[in-house]
Parts: sequence; C-alpha cells; structure tokens
Amino acid sequence: MTQRKVRVRFAPSPTGALHIGGVRTALYNYLFARQHGGEFIFRIEDTDSNRFVPGAEEYILESFRWLGIPFDEGVSFGGEHGPYRQSERRDIYKKYVQELLDAGKAYIAFDTPEELEAKRQEIQNFQYDASTRGMMRNSLSLPADEVERLLAEGRQYVVRFKIEPGEDIHVDDMIRGDVVINSSILDDKVLYKSADELPTYHLANIVDDHLMEVTHVIRGEEWLPSAPLHVLLYRAFGWADTMPKFAHLPLLLKPDGKGKLSKRDGDRLGFPVFPLEWHDPKTGEVSSGYRESGYLPEAVINFLALLGWNPGTDQEIMSLDELVKLFDITKCSKAGAKFDYVKGLWFNREYILMKDNKELAPAFDKILRENGIEAPMERVEAVVGMMKMKKINFIKELWPLCDFFFIAPETYSREDKFVRKNWTETAAADMVELTALLEGLDDFSVEGQKAAVDRWAEETGKKPWNPWRVALVGTGKGPDMYELSAFLGKEETLRRMRKAIDVLK
Repeated sequence: MTQRKVRVRFAPSPTGALHIGGVRTALYNYLFARQHGGEFIFRIEDTDSNRFVPGAEEYILESFRWLGIPFDEGVSFGGEHGPYRQSERRDIYKKYVQELLDAGKAYIAFDTPEELEAKRQEIQNFQYDASTRGMMRNSLSLPADEVERLLAEGRQYVVRFKIEPGEDIHVDDMIRGDVVINSSILDDKVLYKSADELPTYHLANIVDDHLMEVTHVIRGEEWLPSAPLHVLLYRAFGWADTMPKFAHLPLLLKPDGKGKLSKRDGDRLGFPVFPLEWHDPKTGEVSSGYRESGYLPEAVINFLALLGWNPGTDQEIMSLDELVKLFDITKCSKAGAKFDYVKGLWFNREYILMKDNKELAPAFDKILRENGIEAPMERVEAVVGMMKMKKINFIKELWPLCDFFFIAPETYSREDKFVRKNWTETAAADMVELTALLEGLDDFSVEGQKAAVDRWAEETGKKPWNPWRVALVGTGKGPDMYELSAFLGKEETLRRMRKAIDVLK
C-alpha cells in the first residue's frame, strides 16, 4: 500500500476568541506536519449558524500570523480541496447524507424539541438509540406513506445515524493506544438538520477529512468520546482504508484546583487565555491577549509546546525549528497538563534576554512616546540593551526602571533609603571633585571614564559610585555608572551632578 503524504488540519469554529488550548492543538498539528514533510490545512467549521460571531474568523487568522504558525492551504490560503468553510459545502454534504439514507445506515426523525423533552422527563437518562428509536417519530417507526406526507408538507426533520448496539469499537490512538468503546453507549447522533440545510459537526468533519485527504486527526481530549462514532461513519461510507490516525491531546487544566482551564481562571489570577485581545461584539466585554500583554510570540510557542509534551531531556528553550525536530506525538502525556502561567512569564523573560535589541526597541519606543518622550532609535536600543538584564518579564516594565535615562531627577528625597544612606557628609565634596575630573576628560566613553575615575578612587580611597548614582538617577536604580554617564553624555552628566550638589548640599 502506497504511503500517503501526511496531511493534518486545524478546524476551529468562528464562535468567539481562540482559546489558548486551541492554539496548542494547532501548534502540535503544525509540528507533526513539518516533521513528516506534510501539509497543514486551515478549515472553518461554521455549521452551527446560531453560534457564529462576526470577526471571529479574522481574529483566528490574525492570531496565527502573530504566532508565526503558517498554513499550507485552507481559508484565505487557497488549495485544491476547497471550499474550506463548511457553510459553503452544503451540496457536498447533502450528497453524502443521501448516500447513508439510501444504504439504510441513517434515518429521518421528525421529533420536535418538545417531544424529545417529554421523553427525557418520562425516561431517566433517555438516549435516542436502538432501544428507544421505535417509540419515536422517525422513518424507522412510521409507515412509509406518512414519512412521504410529512416531507411533502415541509415538516422539519433531522437525519440520525443508525448505530447497531453491542459492538466493541476500537480507536487506534497515537497517544492513548487502543481505546475500546461499546456501541451500546452511543446514541444515534444527528448528522443533518433540515432547518438550516447544514450537517452537524460529526458528518461534516468526516466528509471533509476524507475529501481533503487528511491522514492524521490531532485534536483535544474532549473529542475522544466522538471518535468511535467517527470510526463507524468511515466504515459506513466504505472509507475504512483511508481512515486517519487519531491523537487526542491532554486537557489544559486550571493552575490551581481541578478542572479545565477557563477564561475565569485567567481573570482571577491575572493572565490571558486568548492569543490576542478579544472585543466581544455581543457583550462589549474586552478580554486580555498574550500579544497586548507584552508576550513575545516565540515565548508563547515554546511555553505551549511543553504543556503536555517534553523532549525527554532538561532542555526548555527551543525555537520552532528545534521543536519540529524534537517533537514526538506519541510522547504526549495522557494526563491533563496544569497551566503554569508563572512558567509562561519565565519563558517571556528568557526570550527578551535572547532577543536582539533592535527587535525589542520598537515596543519600548512606543512606551516612551506614550510618556511624551521622543528619542532616536539608536538611543532607545541602547537603553533596552542596558536594562533588559533587570528582572523584567515584559518590555513595558522597563519604563519605571529607566525613566531617568530621559528625564533628569527634579528632587532628591531624604525619605529615600538609598539617598539617605549614600549622600553622607562628605558626598557633596566628593562629587565636586568628581565633577571637575569628568569635566577635564576629552574621552567620555565608558572606557575613558572608567580609567580616570578608577585611578582617582584608588589614589584617594574614595568610593564615589553610590553618591554619583544619587546625582544622576535620584535613587538606587540603573545600570553600571560608566554606561549611564556615557549614555547621558558629558554635558547632561555634569548638569545633573551640579544640580544634586546644589540641592542636597
């Protein structure tokens, strides 16, 4: 049998913001496809017209553009297997619904919502299946002429899949191994609704995966209960030989307590659960996003990759290319992965440290402008380079740490512990000497200052660095004094020193 080219898909519904768990699912699909020289498809599953949210589709696409996860074909990318929106594939699905009906593997049901609710009240744990379908209003229980009459009258109906009880269904899962579920616990799932002439997820998903030649279905654990139904549908259509391999990923769990990660957990603990900020068009509610919170996309990717999988070594920092090489879907955990958002902060800090200053500078320049500061980009880059080593998780945290680069201290508070401790009785006199020394320097570079000041300090026994920091910064923060002074330049350095001497005495 010829080996098929690996083809995987990510198929979200445009019902709102993309959850971070969905991002991880897409990432694992991408890594698997690239690792096997395969293709990654983007499909939109919009068969539930009642839940459609305007703007959600573009939001999802923009999320992956920001994250740097590219698709090979699909919605907005083109390809030979389109259309890639399920709402545009109605006629395709109708053909396959009719095929199941003609083969006796599906049937038409006319039960109204009220009738179904009445039956649920009558029978505890009611399930529409082989044991109950005979008491319901469907094409298996009604005379053929009545079925024809109801259809002719335009009565709304659904098409249900006819599941035979008592069969052990085997799902070959790449993570969980052989999963066996007996068909008796499955209900006759609705596959098609005449009300909107659209299939449900179950039918559309199978038909699309088959026609788009999907070879592997990598999705969240929550879809595992539907896997046996999908196996039966593949068999019903005669597609068993091209059935994709399944992999059901572990759930992302709350950082604390039990249960699945939710937006409420993020709101409660102060971290995003969406890749981008989301403005809900129905409620007007604004939810935070990783991008707007200041995370780097590479950090988010690295963080997510290790939630439910690891390379089997102590290595934690991995580029996307490294992840492609190391990823092994069979080594994913079966148990849920706790969403350690604090570790996410650590990853962002590590990527800030690794990032070139030129790439970080525009984000900091935006913050400077918001604070009324306009500076040449090379100076912005220089400040980022000096200060990113501080314990920051986000570039936005730089401003309160380094505002003194751009704004000279106006006051020197004796209430400040650093000022009180380091501006001693001899500090003013020492600063007068240091001012004179610096004023006479022709070379005001870091090296030029260091050579002169270190020699003077050694000869005199003076320790000028902390009082000097008080003069230039106004408190106990900032980089190496020679770097700071060189950045400020001779004129500004001397101006600040003379002012401190004058104010503090």
